[in-house]
Amino acid sequence: MNRNIRFAADLLCAGLAVFAIIVAYIGVFDMVVVSGLTVLLALLACFFRMEQNKSEKSPNRLRLALHGLMALSLIYIFWEWGQVMFEQEETIISISLKQNAFAWVAIILISYLTYRFFGIPMLAVAVVSAAYLLLPPALGGSGVGWKHAMENLWFSTDGVFGRPVEVVSRTVLVFIVFGTVLQQSGAGDVLLKIALAATGRFSGGPAHAAVAASALFGSLSGTAVANVVSTGVFTIPIIKKVGFKPSFAGGVEAAASTGGQIMPPVMGVVAFLMADITGIPYLKIIVAALIPSIMYYSSLFIVIFIEAKMLGIEALPRKERVWLTRDDLLKSLALVVPLGVIIAVLVTGRTAQNAGFYALLCAFVLCLVLFPDFRRPAKWWRALVDSGKTCAILMIIVSAIGFVIGVINMTGIGLMFAEAVLSVASSNLWLALVFVMLSCLVMGMGVPTGAAYLMIAIVLGPVLNKLGLSLMAAHLFVVYFGVLSVVTPPVALAAFAAAPIAEANPMETGFQATRLAIAGFIIPYLFVFHPDLLLIVGELSLVGLAWAVFIFFASTWGIATALGGWEWNKLSLWQRAVRVLAAVLLIVPGVPSGLTGAGLLAGCLILNLQAIRSLQHPSIQT
Repeated sequence: MNRNIRFAADLLCAGLAVFAIIVAYIGVFDMVVVSGLTVLLALLACFFRMEQNKSEKSPNRLRLALHGLMALSLIYIFWEWGQVMFEQEETIISISLKQNAFAWVAIILISYLTYRFFGIPMLAVAVVSAAYLLLPPALGGSGVGWKHAMENLWFSTDGVFGRPVEVVSRTVLVFIVFGTVLQQSGAGDVLLKIALAATGRFSGGPAHAAVAASALFGSLSGTAVANVVSTGVFTIPIIKKVGFKPSFAGGVEAAASTGGQIMPPVMGVVAFLMADITGIPYLKIIVAALIPSIMYYSSLFIVIFIEAKMLGIEALPRKERVWLTRDDLLKSLALVVPLGVIIAVLVTGRTAQNAGFYALLCAFVLCLVLFPDFRRPAKWWRALVDSGKTCAILMIIVSAIGFVIGVINMTGIGLMFAEAVLSVASSNLWLALVFVMLSCLVMGMGVPTGAAYLMIAIVLGPVLNKLGLSLMAAHLFVVYFGVLSVVTPPVALAAFAAAPIAEANPMETGFQATRLAIAGFIIPYLFVFHPDLLLIVGELSLVGLAWAVFIFFASTWGIATALGGWEWNKLSLWQRAVRVLAAVLLIVPGVPSGLTGAGLLAGCLILNLQAIRSLQHPSIQT
């Protein structure tokens, strides 16, 4: 029986992946069919996957029967949903009591799957949303009737089948298939080898290699956690081997994988969601995100360098370094060419899903040519199944997020929350941004990046717009902090995924990942107050850009050395405090504060250099 369950789960996952490819190629022929079939296949696949993942030799028959009944119920409910949706296109209809009741059954089943795959935090969000929707005003709710609620949240395109499901099913899923093909073919191993070869000569080279590899592959994989699991099994043991602490090794992989979600051109599919919500062209988004993402990864190199020097970890001996062959460079074309295809197709004015399809086709052909092992049909099947699994889980959370966003729009609680933030922050932009940052970190906990962005953008977008920020800066601000929620304790999913691989304490790994990713908390404030970083045509000042880049590296160095407690030698507590103060003053807009911060940091550097000289040459009076 287990074999039959496994085959059914694999078949549904592969079917979902194939359907995503078809939609990417021919476009959305009918949104009702595309959204409905994508969500249904995902729900069914997840029910079978739950049984497939059970370790017992013979499955529990009662549990299997219950899951089978749930799956059959979903098929019937979606059949009813499709009929209503098609009839609504022709005429005004009345939705029956039975149809509304079954719609609530579907919501309950989606919530159940959300709990099974994402745990209590996301389930709590769905339950609180439903309670607020249905409870009367006297009990703190909005008092919406249960039938009226389902007519808006199930039998429409404003709830479960709203924009999140529409965008993901139309655009995002094909990029997940694309990334999985590269992983299955062996292109990911080549990428890691290139990263190791490029960084072997630096202190702490393997840690730098993890950063370089995750910068690209994290962008393609779709989620930080998936990238941690796929690349971390290779990078984390190597990082530990050269002398870094296990928690630091796990933190490096978590922070590097998280950064992939803000790295163009794919940005873990967030760029496509942002383009759809804001109406900003995709190419403008990835151009705007380029310099901030380079800054983020540069900061990771800085923190790793400081840690390596503090621990006395030098570059790998020449004989232990990885060296690239001509074959490796040739195989790297399977990574480089498809990324070029994405940009080229978008420049011609084609849609993002078309770009994903042609990149996938290009990657598939190149992998067939360059990786002989990928020529086996079993590898193709595995790529479809694995990508379908990722797609199915993503659709579960996106459906749940659609319900939550529908409740927010229907009840107006999003606007109330925005007004509350504005009233607390008053006219102080700094205070308002801090409140938004904290809200993003909380709302993004336990939620994949794309889904977190969708929910945060709906709730918090109006806040930033009312504060006078540009649309680009406002949405990139919430993207960054939605992304950083996966490394921020107490629910640091990426760090917690890395901890078992590193054999480290999960919470300690989370704090190490946060320290490594500290620049990610600085960058959003920088491009809010220094929009030249976003390279917006017509608004760009080269002098302003240069000043913003200087501020970033100076403040990052100040905070990184302060948190690490080391800069060529151990730093005293007062020096660490002054460096943090200098970094904050650098970030605060205005020439006086910037020059004061730069002066304090320069003073710390001079004092430390003099202290080192005194230790090296005691006869020199300082």
